Amino acid sequence: MTPSKTDVSGSFALDAQGLGNLKRSAKAGSPDATRGAAQQFEALFINQMMKSMRDATPQDGLMDNQQTKMFTSMLDQQLSQNMSKRGMGLADVLVRQLSSQNDAKALAIGGAEGAAGTGAAGTGSANGAASMLDIPMLPNKAGALKGIDAAVQTNGVSASGRTQSPHVRAFQEKLGAHAAEAEAATGVPAKFMLGQAALETGWGKRMIRNADGSNANNLFGIKAGPGWKGKVATAVTTEYVHGHARQRVEKFRAYDTPADSFKDYARMLANNPRYEKVLSHGGDAATFAHGLQRAGYATDPHYGAKLASIIKNSLA
Repeated sequence: MTPSKTDVSGSFALDAQGLGNLKRSAKAGSPDATRGAAQQFEALFINQMMKSMRDATPQDGLMDNQQTKMFTSMLDQQLSQNMSKRGMGLADVLVRQLSSQNDAKALAIGGAEGAAGTGAAGTGSANGAASMLDIPMLPNKAGALKGIDAAVQTNGVSASGRTQSPHVRAFQEKLGAHAAEAEAATGVPAKFMLGQAALETGWGKRMIRNADGSNANNLFGIKAGPGWKGKVATAVTTEYVHGHARQRVEKFRAYDTPADSFKDYARMLANNPRYEKVLSHGGDAATFAHGLQRAGYATDPHYGAKLASIIKNSLA
């Protein structure tokens, strides 16, 4: 398959023409350019880490001189460029942030950005993970690294390790007991369900609201289908139709407490044949996450990857 003109991750790191194509596509608002720019930010971050490791090693050997340092630096740049194609997850965070800007208006009036799956059960998702990321797009190298680090910290992962951010710990402490009860009912690890609740609500910062502004306590973006007899909240969400995002107004289930949301989610997984295979996850986060996507929980084509990443990288 021929690479896109905006995909410079596999090209020569110092190729000015490739970067020029990327800039021109970015001005046109191309989705490919968004991905390409995010990969370039990730490559920059990887290169900075490699430079820090080089600086931490002794450099007074017989072969250490200005020429070898220059070629080592060039090699590191190329390796960073190539590694960014496989990705460490930072590019995905940046793409979600850039994409969420288009949904800012909908989110401001109470919507939950993301994908919403439909089906006979009337279930779905209103993924608000991207909306809670606030990455400053600063115009220089130091600013770019600061923006990436801010995005990683917001997603619950420290750039220097796996240190949890305070809001991640608070989220787990607040909902951990409810998740444990749901685990007893479904066999799905509490960590997996906390990860999905985090993805759907942006770590609790983008909750669906009732008409009076109160919290609908819908932690899993479950829609209110014809068979739902409980309370209902209306929100703007984003559906993906043939890969294209479309904003819609949908009805979602509303609960009195977060515990009720976990209980309803547990009943849905246990009683709906669509999710029978999801319960056979074998304790693997990726199997669970991608199983939900295949079962039609969400229309976001990257839902499984996003959920697996949060479970693996952000939660204890």
